[in-house]
Amino acid sequence: MFLGILSQLGRKQEFRHQVSASRPRLYRTAYSWCHNPDLADDLVQQTICVALQKYAQLRDLDALNAWLFTIMARCLADYWRSADEVPTEMEFSPVDDFSPEDAAREDEIVVRVRRAVSRLPVEQRQVLTLVDLEGFAYAEVAGILEIPVGTVMSRLSRGRNTLHKRLLTVKREEDGLTSERRKSERLRSLRLRRA
Repeated sequence: MFLGILSQLGRKQEFRHQVSASRPRLYRTAYSWCHNPDLADDLVQQTICVALQKYAQLRDLDALNAWLFTIMARCLADYWRSADEVPTEMEFSPVDDFSPEDAAREDEIVVRVRRAVSRLPVEQRQVLTLVDLEGFAYAEVAGILEIPVGTVMSRLSRGRNTLHKRLLTVKREEDGLTSERRKSERLRSLRLRRA
C-alpha cells in the first residue's frame, strides 16, 4: 500500500512537470489558432487548470500531449460559442516590432508564412499547425479536434494547397516588384549618363 501511494505521488509529480514543460508548445499553438496573445495565454491557462483538475482521467502519461491539445481545442470552441462567432480569417499583426530594414531574409520568410497561415480558415489552420508544426499523427489530430481522420486529411490537404498558392502569389509579386525596380534603376542610370 505504501509503495502504491509513493507511485501515485511520483506519477503526479511527473504529470505536473510534463504539463509545465508543455506550456510553450500550447501557447505557440493557441496563438497560431487565434492570433491574439491575451486569448492564447488565457487558453493555455484554462487548459492547464482543466488538466490539473481532471488529472485522474488521464490513464497513460504518454498520451498527455494529445490530451492537453484536446482540452485546449475544446476551450477554444467554448470561447467561440460564448462569443457567438467563429472567425474564418484573422488579421495578421506581428507579435514584436518588425522592421523590414533590420530583419534578415529568414525573418521575412517567417512573417510571410505566418501571414499566409493566419489567413487560412480556422479549421484548416488548426489541422495544419497540429500536424506540420507540432508533429501529431492524423489519428491524434482527429482525437484532439474530435473529427474523423478523413476530415483531418482533407483539411490538411486544402490548407497546404491554399498556403502553397498564397506563398507563390507573394513570391511572384515580389519578383515582379524586383524586376520593376531593376528596370527603373537602369533607366535612371542611363539618364544620368546622358546628362
